[in-house]
Amino acid sequence: MILQKTLRRVAVAALAIAVASQSALACTGIILRADDGAVVQGRTMEFGFDIQSDIIAVPAGTNIEMLVLNKDVTGFSFEAKYGFAGANGLDMPIVFDGMNTEGLYFGAFYFAGPAVFADLTEENRDQAVSSDELGNWILGQFATVAEVREALPKITVVGTYIDAIKGFAPFHYAVTDASGASIVIEYTKDGLAVHDNTVNALTNNPPFDWHLTNLRSYIGLSFENRDEITIGRETLRPFGQGTGMAGLPGDFTSPSRFVRAVAFANTAQPSADAAEAVFRSFHILNAFDIPMGAIQEQNPDGQVLKDYTIWTSASDTRNAVYFFKSYKSQVVESIDIRQVVKDIDKVSVIPMSSEFRVLNRTSDKWSGFQGQPSDPAVSRRLRNRPSIPAL
Repeated sequence: MILQKTLRRVAVAALAIAVASQSALACTGIILRADDGAVVQGRTMEFGFDIQSDIIAVPAGTNIEMLVLNKDVTGFSFEAKYGFAGANGLDMPIVFDGMNTEGLYFGAFYFAGPAVFADLTEENRDQAVSSDELGNWILGQFATVAEVREALPKITVVGTYIDAIKGFAPFHYAVTDASGASIVIEYTKDGLAVHDNTVNALTNNPPFDWHLTNLRSYIGLSFENRDEITIGRETLRPFGQGTGMAGLPGDFTSPSRFVRAVAFANTAQPSADAAEAVFRSFHILNAFDIPMGAIQEQNPDGQVLKDYTIWTSASDTRNAVYFFKSYKSQVVESIDIRQVVKDIDKVSVIPMSSEFRVLNRTSDKWSGFQGQPSDPAVSRRLRNRPSIPAL
């Protein structure tokens, strides 16, 4: 019998500190689709300080309570139909980025400014889900994007008031399933909007449809290099590689990252399967790493916040395997969600690695170099497709 465990949060102040940072605006998400139909959702997580994410796993049968961060009101609860796992923050029993056993992915992306949620009332309390806990509600109950889309109008997403920040957690959300269906969920002053993610990318504010309109400014970009041109009697030749993407914005703002994410996700080399798509996802997301110190701001208390990439994840929705690497480690790790939740009977957690590790090859057995760059054996080795070893 699976142990039913209620998810309740006791340290509200921890989340309050995390969401108070307006620097936390730099998350970037992409979707890669493999030739065999596998779908991989990848993303980066940025904050102005280390939110100390761990990997939390919730087995099917767990009793999940809503409004867990509201210290004054108790919400409705439900029994998780599906087990799920992913990244939390600051020792919280809430998945902000993760996947369930059916391959349904959920990710929360900062959306400060446009995000508007309903006020909690006695009338809507029995259907209220707080903006910070939508991941638990989705991953615990649904297997497909279609199911999520159908269920969303039946709940009221509220902004749980947190004293320390005088406000709520401002998010919008990415949901992708194993079939490749993908949506962006947004709550603004105009209410609920559910957008089909037609461009395989997501960042932060403004709203998703604004980003789609902004893409029109970049329709001249191409992965193909430009030829030389003649102007008058002068022939102008390209300086080198990359001329097709000349003008691609390179700063860290949300609109610029959105354009880059669309460009890179949709010009990526084809992936044969999920393993290759995971491999390519991490390489693409490396281009969105924000080094500590490149973005800084001072909060009202005088504390300097330095926005940087805390961790990066990739979700293989076909096999329900969650991959991640942290700022401190940079080693890609993985969990098989189906196996994990089968082996536990209560909410469980493992830490993300926080130690930078280097593989020292000095003492390896060295041999004389025989091959030449044109050697077919060497060429085959260099062309070998990457693979992910079995867990």
